[in-house]
Amino acid sequence: MEFFKELFLFLKTRKKFWLIPLVVILLLFSILIVLASVPALAPFIYTLF
Repeated sequence: MEFFKELFLFLKTRKKFWLIPLVVILLLFSILIVLASVPALAPFIYTLF
């Protein structure tokens, strides 16, 4: 959690608010990849695409 706190503070102090959507999309893709690696959940994720 410390990483996300520091990242948010960096974005806030440097006024780099345009990076927030990029970070969110990267987090969503990483969660999707982790869930796709679980064999029990893989069929449900593959139906999304």
